[in-house]
Amino acid sequence: MTSQIDTEIAVIGAGVVGLAVAHRLAAAGHEVVIADPNDPGSGASYGNAGTIADYAVMPVGTPSVLKNLPSLLFDRNSPLAIRRAAILGLAPWLLRFARQSLPGPAARNAVALAALLGDAGSRWRELANQIGAAEFLQARGALYLYQSEAAAAAARADLQTRRGFGIPVEAIGPDALAALEPGLPPMAGGAAFFPQAQFLSDPGMVVAFLAAAAWGAGVRHQRSLITSLYRRDGAVVLRGEGVRIVARRVVIAAGAHSRHLARMAGDRVPLETERGYHVEYDDGPGDEPASGPELPGSARNLPRLLRPACPTALGFYLCPMAGRLRVAGTVELGGLDPAPSAHRIAMLDKGARSIFADLPAPSRTWLGFRPSLPDSLPVIGVSRDGPQVLHAFGHGHIGLTLAPVTAAIIADLIAGQAPALDLSPYRAGRF
Repeated sequence: MTSQIDTEIAVIGAGVVGLAVAHRLAAAGHEVVIADPNDPGSGASYGNAGTIADYAVMPVGTPSVLKNLPSLLFDRNSPLAIRRAAILGLAPWLLRFARQSLPGPAARNAVALAALLGDAGSRWRELANQIGAAEFLQARGALYLYQSEAAAAAARADLQTRRGFGIPVEAIGPDALAALEPGLPPMAGGAAFFPQAQFLSDPGMVVAFLAAAAWGAGVRHQRSLITSLYRRDGAVVLRGEGVRIVARRVVIAAGAHSRHLARMAGDRVPLETERGYHVEYDDGPGDEPASGPELPGSARNLPRLLRPACPTALGFYLCPMAGRLRVAGTVELGGLDPAPSAHRIAMLDKGARSIFADLPAPSRTWLGFRPSLPDSLPVIGVSRDGPQVLHAFGHGHIGLTLAPVTAAIIADLIAGQAPALDLSPYRAGRF
């Protein structure tokens, strides 16, 4: 039996972006239904590095990556790799990625990313306060770690580029790094310190708070996988197992699962999937530091690390979280196959032990799926075939960071207001 739901706005996807959009729209007085078969925030919104990375203005594709692309993609131990079974299917995407990695496109993509990220930090502070999750938002900065002086020297141009976008960043030596992070082993090249960066000490819990706030604002959750989308009589009809939803407006915010929905709405988007992994290590007894700065909440139990830190040569983040250390990152292109790669998990574990040799056995591992576009820019805005459908997907590594920014843009479009940001770099038809 199929039930019918009539609503003003349907949001497809209950990840952090979809929830932020639904929460903002409901708070503005709109009737909203979220359609997602899974628990809110149970995918990449749960398993990420927790960083509010307003400093992440550089696209994945750059001239330096392009120069080393063949060796990166086909080295099993590379931070950027490809599953062999997916090579042929990924060829068109890889060609687009290569073009976007040329100097001109890469520079334009950085400008577009910087425009989106400009007020991400302040918007997260506002959202965290609204949903009662301020205690999870930690303002202690973030680090890029350089394990050699040569690595630090090679990064100078990148840091200067970020400064040009207004990103505060300090190059600090080994002694200053040791003062900031006494639990880290010595780093000969020191670090880049982003003092204004923030992070969530428990992303999954924060998304749960966001979902609760959305439900409290009147958003309904329809646990259905949407398999069909079409326009009819000025509305949009969504169909899934056991449900038919008729909405005046639809927002596609289904992350890595958005490509076929966008195509049904009239837009061909070259969306592919990055398979993201994390490994977690729970704190054991006796790990409490004998001395050191007093830290808020559960973070005082994490003496190894006080803020997210990325060993740049390894391509992942070490993330201090409530009661545990999470190691998250690397890029593996290869689709939505649910089978995790034991090799990638072992890589993360080995890399983490190269920093913290005394880590216990991993407490848990995770595989999730990130939406990835060749230019590292999300798709945000109205569909080509009409404003009844809006896109809010493809955020890659910065979906958590950009959730409240994206929500504000979608709310403006729904209200018929011009967003403060020029949306042309993020339009679905840019390819």
